[in-house]
Amino acid sequence: MHGYALETPSTFLYHRAEVADLIERDVRGDIRDTDALTRALRESEADVVLHLAAQSVVRDSYSNPRETWSSNVEGTFSVLEAARSVDAVSRCVVVTTDKVYRNEEWEWGYRETDPLGGDDPYSASKACAELVTHAMAVSFPRPGYAVATARAGNVIGGGDATPDALVPELVASFAAGRPAQLRYPRAVRPWQHVLEPLNGYLTLAERLSADLHDTAWNFGPRPDDQVAVGEFATRMAARWDGSATWAATGDQGPHEAGLLALDSSRAQARLGWSPVLDVDEAIGFTTGWERAVRGGLESPREATRRQVEEFTRRATNHDEKAGR
Repeated sequence: MHGYALETPSTFLYHRAEVADLIERDVRGDIRDTDALTRALRESEADVVLHLAAQSVVRDSYSNPRETWSSNVEGTFSVLEAARSVDAVSRCVVVTTDKVYRNEEWEWGYRETDPLGGDDPYSASKACAELVTHAMAVSFPRPGYAVATARAGNVIGGGDATPDALVPELVASFAAGRPAQLRYPRAVRPWQHVLEPLNGYLTLAERLSADLHDTAWNFGPRPDDQVAVGEFATRMAARWDGSATWAATGDQGPHEAGLLALDSSRAQARLGWSPVLDVDEAIGFTTGWERAVRGGLESPREATRRQVEEFTRRATNHDEKAGR
């Protein structure tokens, strides 16, 4: 496995879990530098490309829309241009988001065939990334090469240091003994542990072939696990120590969707993928990681490895029960 990314802060899990020791080569660079990216990709001799790089914070997209569109649209084009130009690459999975859909505030999940949209710069940039991927797939086909996009929900997990994200705010507040401040406690999101969509991306990459070229895939939680932010915070507080609390803040901030849900039946039917953990188990994984690391019981690397192994065991049992 090889990596290509910008330098990240030392607080990110990549550094805390010492991921660099586990991969063959790690190159520092901007995905918009197509020449450097192509060179790194060719030298890696990789046959599969997973494009996960992005400016992924909704509120940051309001303060810096140009960088958001440049990173998410131009960057996606650059990755696809590099991938199609390297003969060794046979499969490319472009990861976008559940926010690519035109938001109708529906109670049911969006399907891959529903219209794309975006009311904020981040969502719009990711919808554009979907269009760029489709256009590149149709305009520049290559025998033995297939491209697909993957759309996941709101991922959570231990060690998350994403600015302005919910779980880091909850963890920091709970650990400090102060109420967590929530902007949109009534907003409903498709919560899932980060290992769920990662399992989906790898499954898609493994199955990706000519008959799945230029396709889109949702990897979201079960319908019952799509709960409001306030309910999620309450459940996480109970898992933390039972005394943690939260409060709604009067600062609503920029517009964000009130209701988001995904329909993942396509991935279940055609890829044999389905969620392994429910929302409470995902919260348990997250709080378990944080408390173990903060309490000095495990290092970030040890806690991460343990949870990957536990998830893999559960996923294997899950597939066996489903007859896959």
